[in-house]
Amino acid sequence: MTNHGKLMSKIGVLIILVCLSIILSMGFGTAELGYQNVWRCLVDECQRPIYQTILWDIRFPRVLMGFLAGFALASAGALMQNVTRNPLADPYLFGIVAGAGLGATLSGLLPEHLQAISLPLAAFLGALCAVFIVVIVLMGNNWRRVEHLLLAGVAVSFLLSAFTSFILYFGEAFASNRVIFWMMGSLARADYYALSWIIPVLLICLVLALVFARQLDAMLLSDESARTLGVNVDKLRLLALIVCAAMTAVIVSYCGGIGFVGLMIPHIVRPFFGLTTAKLLLSSGLVGGCFLIWVDVVARTIVPGQEIPIGVITSVIGSLFFLFIMRKV
Repeated sequence: MTNHGKLMSKIGVLIILVCLSIILSMGFGTAELGYQNVWRCLVDECQRPIYQTILWDIRFPRVLMGFLAGFALASAGALMQNVTRNPLADPYLFGIVAGAGLGATLSGLLPEHLQAISLPLAAFLGALCAVFIVVIVLMGNNWRRVEHLLLAGVAVSFLLSAFTSFILYFGEAFASNRVIFWMMGSLARADYYALSWIIPVLLICLVLALVFARQLDAMLLSDESARTLGVNVDKLRLLALIVCAAMTAVIVSYCGGIGFVGLMIPHIVRPFFGLTTAKLLLSSGLVGGCFLIWVDVVARTIVPGQEIPIGVITSVIGSLFFLFIMRKV
């Protein structure tokens, strides 16, 4: 079998795993439907109207949101690690979560009837603002040093987190608790309206990354090697980082802080699919989507009658993985 055939077979296996994960995960929840009823709703017609409401209005948007969130975060992590040539790079190092948290906190100052729209919008703008602060700080000679990019992202993250903590400390208790829970990460806000924003942004960013995949591959060895091949390294790196920021920001704006997915998944996928951008982005996205679907299942079912923030689970897994990777790097 040729290399192309092997790649397609691997991608096919991942797509099958994604489909199975989506179908099987819809059977988990507070209401016990049974897989027979779930399958009947999928292929024919639901036995009861309440089953249709639970599956198609509540569970399916949540499962799809989990897949898209995992896909976006893992793809953004893979792209950022390739662009910076740093195996420990993660899109959250931009301060994206801190910026989104600040935006969400500020939206809590608005009237309550506006917060359904203002919270994700403010979070999105706050995340993008964090990225632009990092880029503006690094404009000049420091822009060419990748380690400065990561350090600036960490500094901006601490700065914006400090502002958020200050506002929450003096804020109204109920609004502050809502923002704190949101910052821990959750898919509870999943609905078709949120998906209508996430899907277009994710598609545009993914297409842009794939269009410039060959030029991005040229940067894997060094900036000098890429320049000899005619690649405008500075502009391409800036474009790639904005793509990472947009994918991460749109997920954070609706799902809150779900950390470490962009760090872990590319490391798991890379030995099987290689380093090249197109293969790594697609495979990381599919694996990341499956991973987050099942993490959300655990978050919803591990404690009866309660939901654990999904970001807590990914942080526990991711921090251990991060320490393991640091020992190897």
